[in-house]
Amino acid sequence: MMMSCQAWPEPVVRVQALAESGLSSIPSRYIKPRSQRPTTTNTNTNTTSVAYPQVSQTEDDHSDVNINIPVIDLQSLSSGEDIALQEETLQRVAEACREWGFFQVVNHGVSHELMRNARELWREFFDQPYELKEEYANSPNTYEGYGSRLGVSKGAILDWSDYFFLHYMPPSLRNQDKWPTLPLSLRKVISEYGEEVVKLGGRMLELMSRNLGLKEDYLMNAFGGENEIGGCLRVNFYPKCPQPDLTLGLSAHSDPGGMTILLPDDFVSGLQVRKGNHWITVKPLPNAFIINVGDQIQVMSNAIYKSVEHRVIVNSNKDRVSLAFFYNPKSDLLIEPAKELVTKERPALYQPMTYDEYRLYIRMNGPCGKAQVESLTSPIR
Repeated sequence: MMMSCQAWPEPVVRVQALAESGLSSIPSRYIKPRSQRPTTTNTNTNTTSVAYPQVSQTEDDHSDVNINIPVIDLQSLSSGEDIALQEETLQRVAEACREWGFFQVVNHGVSHELMRNARELWREFFDQPYELKEEYANSPNTYEGYGSRLGVSKGAILDWSDYFFLHYMPPSLRNQDKWPTLPLSLRKVISEYGEEVVKLGGRMLELMSRNLGLKEDYLMNAFGGENEIGGCLRVNFYPKCPQPDLTLGLSAHSDPGGMTILLPDDFVSGLQVRKGNHWITVKPLPNAFIINVGDQIQVMSNAIYKSVEHRVIVNSNKDRVSLAFFYNPKSDLLIEPAKELVTKERPALYQPMTYDEYRLYIRMNGPCGKAQVESLTSPIR
């Protein structure tokens, strides 16, 4: 499906350039409505402190500072020895998908050195001169390249972030000419990192399929198979902000794709996950990935697993970098609830739609909570 908009509706301003200009207050186009602003942030530290901004003006904004998303050790699944421990790990994954939609994984099989190199090289990219980065400036047609906004609504309130977006899977969409040439080793590391994260995503789909009572390869096949899945990398750069209480690095949304594998910043926290009426600031563990369920798995699981709203807060003293790998269905496949999960008591909750049709809404409108997936709900008969 072709995009109906080939250009941004207004001149694009790089948020990093704004931050480095020394401004003491942010432009009005980045100031969020009061109901969306963080209310309490510890912006003067690089620790993983917890903040609980309000969900809306009417909802309770207090919470337990010790709450964090589940942490799951995947070691037992690769050892093949302790069957009871494997079953316990599977159960923990299932509970995290049902109750949170988010969890961290450790002992996941991806090289810690590769993770560090990928993050550091991308930070070096964002430190390059602007004229070099502008060679990769993107458009809303594909988002591929160097960008600073989502959605094409003229006059929209924007997020305090820049990013670089690229396609990795299927191989036919992988265009290394659009990948940065500096730092010199970045292209090589992108290839190596993408290969390892794709493998991890495949293992996670197997676990989710088994936990749903489906064949182990069900979700992978529903995504199009190993060689046809859609894999995209979005590297987020959140510049320091003089008024972090007025804006967000990324507005509240659920991920439109199948699953996201996030490599967070190892120094500055920023990701917040909605849990009931609270926003929980995630405390990343060293060498861990953060995995979350996307809208397409919510649809395929007939809402047994649910995508969850999340957002990103910014910091007054520190820039922040994170790598989000989106593990998505092949773009032209029809996505609908698995027939095995549809019963008379629990009919299909969603109308069929291709992923291309689905993400067009996101590209046109930008982050919008869970409005898109909820719009697919079928009337229960």
